[in-house]
Amino acid sequence: MGAVVLRRGSFFLRLGAVSSWLQPLRPQAGVKTLGPALQQDCTCAPTRDWSTERPEKPLGALFSPEQQAAVLQALNTASGEELAAIGELQGTLPADIVEYRLQHGPFGDLLSLLNVPILQLQTLVNVCNFILDSSEEVEKREGKMQGAKLSRRFFKPKIKNVEALSSIVSIVFGPRKIAWAHVDRSLAVHSWQQKEYRFIKGTYQPAVYLENISSVVSKLPKADVYVLEKKRLSNQNINLFPVTLHLRMIEAMLYALLHKTLQLDVQDQILGMSRTVVGKHFGLMVGDFRSSGMELVKQLLLEYVTQEQPRISFPLNKVVTYRNLLSSVTQNREEEMCDSLLQAVAFYELLILNNTT
Repeated sequence: MGAVVLRRGSFFLRLGAVSSWLQPLRPQAGVKTLGPALQQDCTCAPTRDWSTERPEKPLGALFSPEQQAAVLQALNTASGEELAAIGELQGTLPADIVEYRLQHGPFGDLLSLLNVPILQLQTLVNVCNFILDSSEEVEKREGKMQGAKLSRRFFKPKIKNVEALSSIVSIVFGPRKIAWAHVDRSLAVHSWQQKEYRFIKGTYQPAVYLENISSVVSKLPKADVYVLEKKRLSNQNINLFPVTLHLRMIEAMLYALLHKTLQLDVQDQILGMSRTVVGKHFGLMVGDFRSSGMELVKQLLLEYVTQEQPRISFPLNKVVTYRNLLSSVTQNREEEMCDSLLQAVAFYELLILNNTT
């Protein structure tokens, strides 16, 4: 009778101190097990499919509530390019996570992430640790420098006459939507809208991009400066290349049409603003990941109707419409719309800080 070899697997989790979570014992692949005679004399567990095994205790029990919230924020709002920066998310996983969010809405808990095709338990645990570890590293690297002080260091727009700047249009675009906020120097919102692209599935022709982006530019109000969100797009993951190319096409069309249609100076009137800078300004960064700003925007709307001196003001006849839009239960969260408003606020606040010191 051959020797019996059992293997014990474990995940090593770094949560401040190293801890471990042990998997149940199971026979090692390719090694002989007990003979038929002995198997009849012992009680054996039923055969289990280890490729689809999930933990008997909730995955969320491995992390504190604060850590769970941080990981979910990052994975629910990170772009495909940001997800591709996580070494554990290889192949089509970044694109699969984005597609799952678009179809089913944001993940409600960590365990729901296992519904993403081919995402295995150990990979998910490693992803969680990566996000939490990167957050700790960023905090150590930045030290006590936080919020506006940190983002101010990286945002120094070249505007010839800051005092003459009366209003801006802040533009944020994603794979399916484009949003803009027209905000004046006193942080009063004049208009705040979004539009879905009308792309059909399949190959996107240049004429289709031209038609879609032209219809958006024609609706943009006049302003002194147009601020476009500057996305961090990676070319390392070939599976995300179609999404990256799609976003680059939209960005190029916006610059070209703003310059041509509105006769704007590309150097002085069309400016790019890093998504990360805005995230740092509002404390929305989880490590290297930008989390959702939707709750912050909801708070700004609430402050407008409850405080005498709110941070930003809205058209009184639109407040209820805005709140209902952001509170509606929908698979397609209004992230671009929220981001366009936060970008406008960050632009003014950082611009004022950079020109008063």
